[in-house]
Amino acid sequence: MKIMKHEVSEYHPKLNEVIKNVERVMVGKKKITELSLVSLLAGGHVLLEDVPGVGKTMMVRSIAKSLGLKFNRIQFTPDLLPSDITGVSIFNQKEMEFEFRPGPLLGNVILADEINRTSPKTQSALLESMEEKSMTVDGQTYTLPDPFLVMATQNPLEYEGTYPLPEAQLDRFLMKLSMGYPSVEEELNVLDLIGREHPIETITSVISVEELLQLKEDMKSIYVSEPVKRYIVELISRTRNHRSIYLGVSPRGSLALMKAGQAFALLMNREFVIPDDIKYLAPFVLTHRILLKPEARFEGTTPEEVVKELLSRVPVPITKEQSV
Repeated sequence: MKIMKHEVSEYHPKLNEVIKNVERVMVGKKKITELSLVSLLAGGHVLLEDVPGVGKTMMVRSIAKSLGLKFNRIQFTPDLLPSDITGVSIFNQKEMEFEFRPGPLLGNVILADEINRTSPKTQSALLESMEEKSMTVDGQTYTLPDPFLVMATQNPLEYEGTYPLPEAQLDRFLMKLSMGYPSVEEELNVLDLIGREHPIETITSVISVEELLQLKEDMKSIYVSEPVKRYIVELISRTRNHRSIYLGVSPRGSLALMKAGQAFALLMNREFVIPDDIKYLAPFVLTHRILLKPEARFEGTTPEEVVKELLSRVPVPITKEQSV
């Protein structure tokens, strides 16, 4: 499938159908839907940090249904074992051999609910699968399906009895997002929708798995010019020398920002990445990869503020593609 010319429309036609489909369920969450699709196309994963009840589960379900993908939900608890999510080998007495019973991790879209409530051992089993796109059970390696998207949630307000993800594991997520509360009008629309039949029940697939995989291939051919690459690297390198930052963004962050830019350009029906794509995506891709110094945290500085400052200081290049 040939990538459409950037003049045609705002969104790629196929991805536009997915966004409109999800909007039937998630009122006023187009931005989060866009960024979730960007993560999926880029082969990354999403950390949703928000309070309970804002629709995180419903959004992930609606995306999976719109794409015709298998959705599995894992509720993380302190007593959850790695085998509870990967699966386990059970001895079949009739066949006199062990057979593998797959766990919920063998799906396309995985909702890892309250990931910080389970032990580091179980967190590692999930995060290893996210990075390697495979899992090992009893010495046997199983390849996870493609596409594979993990959307993990955690509550930013309750820390009692939790196991915060260390920086090295946070780095495995392409983006960190927050849905936030709806506006008054949006919440009234939600009440009207849910008052009748729940809209999630009416959602059907609007794109095939084969088309989605082709779009993922198309994303790799999105052009990234030398000035855009230098802009990415300049932003990343400044996080390593900032007065408020103890640990800056690794080269994995540079690659993640570039891939996110390519996926966003495809979503916007363009054949190339522009600097404004990078500027828009940087807060979602970089903030969770930054570790602040204790004195900066004491002063109330946040990673979001630091990234905003860097974006205001690093000159945005002008590329030839912008004048096309």
